[in-house]
Order: sequence, then structure tokens, then C-alpha cells
Amino acid sequence: MLDIQKIRADFPILSEKIRGKQLVYLDNGASTQKPKVLIEAEQYFYEHQYANIHRGVHYLSQIGTDLYEASRKTVQQFINAKHDHEIIFTKGTTNSINLVAYTFGRKFIQARDEIVVTEMEHHSNIVPWQILCEEKGCILKVIPLQKDGTILLEDAARLITSKTKLVSVVYVSNALGTINPIQELIALAHSKGAKIMIDAAQAIQHIPIDVQALDCDLLAFSAHKLYGPTGVGILYGKEDILNAMPPFEGGGDMIENVSFAKTTFNALPFKFEAGTPHISGCISMSVAIKYIQDLGLQKIMEYEHSLLEYATERLNAINGLTIYGTAKDKSSVISFLLEGIHPYDVGVLLDNQGIAIRTGHHCAQPVMEYFNIPGTCRASFALYNTKEEVDVLVEGILRAKKMLS
Repeated sequence: MLDIQKIRADFPILSEKIRGKQLVYLDNGASTQKPKVLIEAEQYFYEHQYANIHRGVHYLSQIGTDLYEASRKTVQQFINAKHDHEIIFTKGTTNSINLVAYTFGRKFIQARDEIVVTEMEHHSNIVPWQILCEEKGCILKVIPLQKDGTILLEDAARLITSKTKLVSVVYVSNALGTINPIQELIALAHSKGAKIMIDAAQAIQHIPIDVQALDCDLLAFSAHKLYGPTGVGILYGKEDILNAMPPFEGGGDMIENVSFAKTTFNALPFKFEAGTPHISGCISMSVAIKYIQDLGLQKIMEYEHSLLEYATERLNAINGLTIYGTAKDKSSVISFLLEGIHPYDVGVLLDNQGIAIRTGHHCAQPVMEYFNIPGTCRASFALYNTKEEVDVLVEGILRAKKMLS
């Protein structure tokens, strides 16, 4: 079993007091807190190892380059990619999806071709495809939601056709916690000759992912949801697909040779990594990955599931509280509303008690439109949360309900 108190001691911010109250941080779906080992690794790099990478023959540049490329290998092993050059460093999940839309989309998707998403997607997996459809005349199709926050495979099978060029779906819904049937969706896409991209931003910190076993074509996630730094993300892609995609940005590192007559582009992964990257963030991301690997992602998943079950039971016992997203297969997110009370008001009163949750539409407005609600209160759990914190949340909600009713 995980030693949760020992783990909590690894995260300095968890000892903070907010408005005189002990911090209860339940906004992990937006971003996770950072362990001391990551904070210390970034500090050490800037104090002792910093230089720009890939360009210098001097010692510090070589050290930085080695650490940067070692981090790429850490990510490769973490998701079991076949090659380390299938790992592209980006600014985050949103940047990764846009990279695919601007490169794969513009090269391989033509007028009247189809792109398929689900109704539960984050805006970052909707808007880039809408922009592409407006530009190219392709068609965006949407797998509809069900009342429990799931999708039906029969709907997916009906909408994914021989005209589909790309399926782009979220692994875990950030608004509902639903875990989608990714393996089945991948098989459906491939049966129709389509490629499939997985938004794993809300899955990577909760669920072991093996891209070769899944056989997904493309996958994106962000370091900051994985106990790592902001401004760093990953795009995984199968080697042949990435090689076929044109560059996304032009500049340093992504070139092989430049002349005014013609420019030739670098090999993978550098073709997609123009300019000076977030060097320290890419390096420290590997520290965060190793931290959770040492704990064991399977153990983390089991612990978080027990926390989710406990919180669901306790919240369901509150009169007038409705949970949105009741799929049997869920990750550690609970979205809820108190009858007759705006989620923002609940969030403010909880904040006054030192409890951090997220309120609003969670960049998933189509989900809110489906349920005909303005937004939700969202409590999202991580490996350092406890049942005692769930109890504090419940007491806080009851206090807010009493004040606002």
C-alpha cells in the first residue's frame, strides 16, 4: 500500500494554510502539485548545468543536451513507445493537438473528408478541428453523450465510416471523469482505414498507458497534470505517420540545411521542435515520471479509485446534490451541483474554508449544454489526497448549502 502521509510530505504546498485553514487541494484535474524532487531538480539545473542545448560544443551545453535527450527516453519507456524519436516535446496537450491539426490535417484531410470526436471533448480537441473544417471543407462528426456521461460504441460504429480520416477522442473526460473504451475505438477507427489520436491529458497520471499495446497512432498529454512543470507536453506518434507529416514551425533545430534557394528539414524528432525549448521543464518532467514510477502507477490507480468511491458515496448522501458523470468506469473526478445554487458561489465559500475545487464549464461547454446546466463544481483527486480531506469537503459543502439555501 502507498504511504500517503509520506507522499504528502513530498509536496511542500500541502502544508500551506489558505485563509487560516489547512489547504485541501482538490483541483488536480486542472493541474497537480509538485514534489520536492522536481523543484530541487529544476533549481539544481539552473544553478549548476544550464546552457542551451543541441548547439554547443562546450561542457554545459553537452550536459544539458544529454539530460534533455535522456528525458525523452524516460517518456518513451513510460508509455512504451517503440522509438525515442517518436516522442515530440511540445508546450502541452493543446499545442500537441494543434500540431496534428496543422500538419496531418492539412496534408491528409481534404474537402468532404470526416473527422470524428465525442461530445465530451475539451475545447482543445474541438476548436482545432473546427478551424480545419472551415479552411478545408471537411466535416466534423460528434459521437453523442448518454445521460451517465458515456458514449455508445454502436454510435461510434455508425459515425466512423470509410470517409473518416481521423478520430480524435479523449481517454478520460476532464468534466465527467468518464474513461472511454479506447481500445475498442482504436479498433473501430482502424477497421475503417482511419487514424486515431488520443487526448490523454486526464489519463496519463491515473492509468498505465502502453501505446504499442493500444496501437494508437497519435497521443498527447501535458507534464503539469503529471506532477511535472507547466509549459511542457508530449506528442507521441508512430514513426511513419510523423515522418509523413510536414513541419509545424520553422526555425532553429528543425532544419538540416538552409539556403535562400531551398531548406531541408531535420529528422525526427527535431523536425517538430523549432527554437529553444523549455529545457529545464523537459528535463524535470522525467523526474516527475520517475517519482510516480517508483510509487507504482497501478498502486496509485487503485488508491485513487478507493478515494473516488468513498467521495461518491459521501456526496451522494447530501440532499439536493447531483453528480454529473456516473459512468461505471470512471477516473478520480466528481462534478456536482447543489440544487438552486450557482457553482461559483459554492466554489467561493469552499475557498473561504481552504478547499480548492474548480467551478465552471471546464473548457467543455458542449457537455454543459447537453446537461442544460451553467457549469459544475468539480473535485478532482490525486495520489496525495485523503479520505479525511473528502470529509472536510463534505462538511464544507454542507456549510455552503446552509448559507446559500
